[in-house]
Amino acid sequence: MTVLKTSMRNFFAHKGRMALSAVAVLLSVAFVCGTLVFSDTMNTTFDKLFAATSSDVTVSAKSASDTGETTSGNGRPPVMPASVLTQVRSTPGVKSAEGAVFSSAVTVVDADKDSLSPSSGAPTIVGSWNANEARTMKVTSGAAPKGSGQVMVDADTADKHHLKLGDEIGVISAVGTHTAKISGIATFTVTNPGAAIFYLDTPTAQKTLVGQSGVYTNVNVTAAAGVSDARLKQDVKAATGGHYKVQTAKETADANRKDVGSFLDVMKYAMLGFAGIAFLVGIFLIINTFSMLVAQRTREIGLMRAIGSSRKQVNRSVLVEALLLGTFGSVLGVGAGIGIAVGLMKLMSMTGMNLSTDDLTVAWTTPVVGMVLGIVVTVLAAYLPARRAGKVSPMAALRDAGAPADAKAGVVRAVLGLALTGAGGLGLYLAADASKASEGSLWLGLGVVLSLLGFVVIGPLLASGVVRVLGAVLLRMFGPVGRMAERNALRNPRRTGATGAALMIGLALVACLSVVGSSMVASATDELDKTVGTDFIIQNDGGQQITPQAVQAVKKTPGLARVTEYRIAEADYTTPDGKTLKNTDITAADPTYATDLRTKTVAGDLKDAYRPDSMSVHDKFAKDHGIHLGSKIKVAFKDGATANLTVRAITSSDAVIDKGSKYTSIATLAKYVPADKMPLDEMVFASAKDGQQDSAYKALESSLHDYPQYQVRDQTDYKQAMKDQIGQLLNLIYGLLALAIIVAVLGVVNTLALSVVERTREIGLMRAIGLSRRQLRRMIRMESVVIALFGALLGLGLGMGWGATAQQLLALEGLNVLEIPWPTIIAVFVGSAFVGLFAALIPAFRAGRMNVLNAIATD
Repeated sequence: MTVLKTSMRNFFAHKGRMALSAVAVLLSVAFVCGTLVFSDTMNTTFDKLFAATSSDVTVSAKSASDTGETTSGNGRPPVMPASVLTQVRSTPGVKSAEGAVFSSAVTVVDADKDSLSPSSGAPTIVGSWNANEARTMKVTSGAAPKGSGQVMVDADTADKHHLKLGDEIGVISAVGTHTAKISGIATFTVTNPGAAIFYLDTPTAQKTLVGQSGVYTNVNVTAAAGVSDARLKQDVKAATGGHYKVQTAKETADANRKDVGSFLDVMKYAMLGFAGIAFLVGIFLIINTFSMLVAQRTREIGLMRAIGSSRKQVNRSVLVEALLLGTFGSVLGVGAGIGIAVGLMKLMSMTGMNLSTDDLTVAWTTPVVGMVLGIVVTVLAAYLPARRAGKVSPMAALRDAGAPADAKAGVVRAVLGLALTGAGGLGLYLAADASKASEGSLWLGLGVVLSLLGFVVIGPLLASGVVRVLGAVLLRMFGPVGRMAERNALRNPRRTGATGAALMIGLALVACLSVVGSSMVASATDELDKTVGTDFIIQNDGGQQITPQAVQAVKKTPGLARVTEYRIAEADYTTPDGKTLKNTDITAADPTYATDLRTKTVAGDLKDAYRPDSMSVHDKFAKDHGIHLGSKIKVAFKDGATANLTVRAITSSDAVIDKGSKYTSIATLAKYVPADKMPLDEMVFASAKDGQQDSAYKALESSLHDYPQYQVRDQTDYKQAMKDQIGQLLNLIYGLLALAIIVAVLGVVNTLALSVVERTREIGLMRAIGLSRRQLRRMIRMESVVIALFGALLGLGLGMGWGATAQQLLALEGLNVLEIPWPTIIAVFVGSAFVGLFAALIPAFRAGRMNVLNAIATD
């Protein structure tokens, strides 16, 4: 009880000094809890949606996916004849059945040909209005569509794009473009995660999406009273002869949940990973806080020891303070986490993914995880300072002593730090020297962890040298004030090392990812310059295939020397070694593709692969299956006949573009696949006549004016698009890493604040002998800047080493260019100086306000 009382008294006596550490715990716990609440809410939202939209039993074509996504190679959804609906309706146990048609391989545009698709990446779905849709949608304005000239839109899409009744929109599918006017607006009765939904009447949907009447993509079946879904599924399957896919509501919902769940899991664990980084940074803040508090209370602890307190009691006293800190910070963090989750939901709504707070899900495990994690991390971080407190002797009460120095601990730290750093360096070397990416990635991970730990442990030793260099370069010009700032930073290398290490972690990751991102862009750009011999690339960014009408429009464009079509078909391969490979891609293109993409071959000539009944394979595939030039491969095309194709070329597996592709000609594909089953073009390549690139570019855009779903890019545009995609990903990661950097900044603030308290008497004496308030504040700001730059130097150097090693692994996949983004690195380094200045504002202000006489009189 005495230990508890002492701990409580000390905790509340130093509550101001504990505040920033509590904020670090709060932020870290809040990010963990916020992530868990947000992901649980997302799961709840999708679960409700899938449960509400799934009929008791759904019948669809065999080739349709389990999730209901029904896009096929020809851009049209696979369908069933109307006779299936008749068969289902006559099945015992069926209360009602209704045929429906829908497709997500569509683009919808307004009258100005601007896309109405979500910017969040959610799908655009066009389907027939039916009773099953009416379960989750309520017509709130106008009326449901009747006739080919009408369409209904969901309220969220209407609000976002300012659509109203009577506005004309265009539905673009593989069949063509269908225009209609908005007859109604429907509102979701469950949460809409962000999809854009458009409804046509059934006959119009059949003609617009499939190109024929009397067919359905799926049949929605409602069970009669007392009939289970499982029993109804068996009866319907028997009635339809087993020729179609039949799923219960649970199976449909589970398939959709699995499809979405994989994305949600990636997002969840990525965010938890960044929360873990913030926790790691927070550990340094907590260690520094308790180390400095122990140092400041050395005489007090000595007196406690002198009047009978044992080492264990002193140790427990400090740990109890940590327990109180962890509990306080964690409780607030759990509450803040729910607020973060709501904020993330609002942010997602701004990007188009609507999430309702009505679905906010706080599982009982979330606060438990947050509390346990926050308390355990805080107590563990305080363990070393607590042990140090236990070593204070009773004699410390008789002298003005700081924390007991431990020369042996310094030697152990140096040896351990050098060993860990050396092991980490060896791991990075082995990763860079690996011959396989899978093997190298393991060494890379080990090298990153060990080198990081090594730099953390050896940080105090590095601080002595690095701070002196920084002081000589930056601080000496400020005269005595600069020298005092340098000496203050060097006074306690352990403290400076720990404070800098907190900032080092976040900046190391920033530098590493910057190097990897820049190298990927530079490598892809270099590969484009070396291998792509075409001027223009036409494609749909959402994966929608290119219609024959659009291809003809491209071919009729004036100023073009050649146009190359590019398709992907699916087939079962039987290789010379007797193995059968199911559902394997084969790339069909025009013979000019051998010129448009200068793919390296290791045997034969790629142009020969486009001869009749010929193909190419890549060298790894050839080695695995005993294939050489002249080998025959039996290729059973999906929805087509079986061909015996001769291998005329073997390409290199080191390619970046079309890596692992197997080529044949479109003419060969057309020989074995019926015209109505032929896959549409994934991309079209076009090359201008000499000297006509600019005019051909404008002419192409004009030719495709009526096809707004496709983008025309020259090589410069394509490179910029790649750069933008990687840049967006990096910006997202930098945003998540900002949490760790914020915690690190709190660590600098806390270190300086406690350092000012620790040096109260010293500051009073300096003020008494003539140091002005302005000089004092400048000294503390410069001390903060040099600590921040120390952490930045270590972090950026370490991160560039990690990034360069990671690029060596990417080189095994064909990304051969290493590019250091010096503008980013320099900007981060300079930014770290401003971070140091910002962190010093409050401590410097408080130091300047000290009463000189009171400061001198401080014991």
